[in-house]
Amino acid sequence: MEGKTAIKHGEKVKVLVNGDDRVSPWASYVIQPAKDRQHEEGVAYCQHFWNPPAQDAYVMRHPRPARPASLRVYECHVGISSWEGKVNTYKDFTATVLPRIVKLGYNTVQLMAVMEHAYYGSFGYQVTSFFAPSSRYGTPDDLKALVDTAHSLGLTVLLDVVHSHASKNVVDGLNMWDGSEAGYFHAGERGTHPLWDSRLFNYTLWETLRFLLSNLRLWIEDFGFDGFRFDGVTSMLYHSRGLSGFSGNYTEYFGLNTDTEAVVYLMLANELVKKLLPDQGITVAEDVSGMPALCRPVTEGGTGFDYRLSMAVPDMWIKYLKEVEDDDWSMGHIVHTLANRRWGEKCIGYAESHDQCLVGDKTIAFWLMDKEMYTGMSSLYPMNPVVSRGMSLHKMIRLLVHGLSGEGYLNFMGNEFGHPEWLDFPRVGNGESYHYARRQWNLADDQNLLYRYLNQFDSAMNHLESAHGWLASEPGYVSTKHEDDKVIVFERAGLVFCFNFHPSRSLPDYRIGVEVGGEYQIVLDTDWAELGGHGSRDRQATSHTDSSSKGYNGRRTEMMVYLPARTGAVWRRVGDTSM
Repeated sequence: MEGKTAIKHGEKVKVLVNGDDRVSPWASYVIQPAKDRQHEEGVAYCQHFWNPPAQDAYVMRHPRPARPASLRVYECHVGISSWEGKVNTYKDFTATVLPRIVKLGYNTVQLMAVMEHAYYGSFGYQVTSFFAPSSRYGTPDDLKALVDTAHSLGLTVLLDVVHSHASKNVVDGLNMWDGSEAGYFHAGERGTHPLWDSRLFNYTLWETLRFLLSNLRLWIEDFGFDGFRFDGVTSMLYHSRGLSGFSGNYTEYFGLNTDTEAVVYLMLANELVKKLLPDQGITVAEDVSGMPALCRPVTEGGTGFDYRLSMAVPDMWIKYLKEVEDDDWSMGHIVHTLANRRWGEKCIGYAESHDQCLVGDKTIAFWLMDKEMYTGMSSLYPMNPVVSRGMSLHKMIRLLVHGLSGEGYLNFMGNEFGHPEWLDFPRVGNGESYHYARRQWNLADDQNLLYRYLNQFDSAMNHLESAHGWLASEPGYVSTKHEDDKVIVFERAGLVFCFNFHPSRSLPDYRIGVEVGGEYQIVLDTDWAELGGHGSRDRQATSHTDSSSKGYNGRRTEMMVYLPARTGAVWRRVGDTSM
């Protein structure tokens, strides 16, 4: 009819390709039939025409925030963001989770599992419809409202985009779209990932490039995303899919194993984001290989990413917590792992990610406190030794990573307060239960539980960074990594960070090197009572540098500080007076 579309908003659409029903690769809204209809319609997702009337369509109201100088990222999964055993919605996430993120001091939200994926348990990494936001959380307009509200709160919003591979689903996926094995993908062995059981894109095909680059543009222009975290970049960069490991030898990066077709696609993708969002676009690479120049501009011959994830850091902490006794922790090795990054290539540090939360592994808090998290987290009684150690190390590890390991910081939702247990999506093996596919915010809100202290510490740490901007400053200068004392000291952004990892030995009048003389006072302490500590240090006391010092540990002067066992603290210069 004139002036009206032939297909009405919300109607089901089928595309017939070579005699088979298919979901359009460009579908913007796909829905799984309701359970009471699946015996007739099946379980595969179906395309529904999304074209709401102009008066009903959501219109973005708020401008994008300025690009953060210091990236403090809160990684989220909308579906598991409720304390209830259910799939949460975009609307509820907007109303209840976004305010938490702001209060915690994060300035960036990273949304995972948004691109439609038929299998909920894939964590969003087996994408079936690339242009459709997941309908299990709500409508496309609900997602637009989420992003718009985040912008109104000053939050930058990144999408976890999966362009490294695609689901093998045929009926409701991209696989076998035209009836052939190729289509958007490589044919034969090269077109299948050996571990992920998924299809691999052929980045030499014009239609594949058009499809993927248009996909990025859609998420930016239609939904307001400010950039992307690219998943599985290591798999893209190498014909071996990164499964052979890396020693750091440059022949591993530049040779016949390098998938130059994928590299060129990533260069194009990064250039597109910069063109569409010249002053605001952010791209992050999930790469474990350490590919040189990955985070340098394309004009310099780089791949064009702004940041890479420091993936060795969470692996190191899990290894230490699983295999190494506290007395045997190596300060030198810890510092090397945190600081080992190429000059001029920004990294995002993190202590743990969503991978450590999944069933079969444990979060840092669970490795530290295990079963005591069920019975020993009451704040109405003194902490037992296991919980006391766990609370202390949980805060110390996060502060050390935040301060030393990158130009950005990332936390997965709930880990900031030591969320207990693991993540396990509904499946046949657990009776389709949602019990472990949720976030128990009530634990952090309960004034009678110790979880609230970890939550408050995370907020204090982020707000201190916001005030001083160490993530946007030069890398930290490490002046002390003492193996016997278990002490790490470094300076960054004019602040002095000191950590004593020794299980039992407190160190009064401990001599440390400082670059700028004067009077220093603690501005954050893992041992403050209001943050779940023991209050071992006098928070009003100040330390003065020694005016007669000829320098110490590579710094111009020195001062004495008190370092109680298993504590970390940050000192700020508050005066010019030396002693």
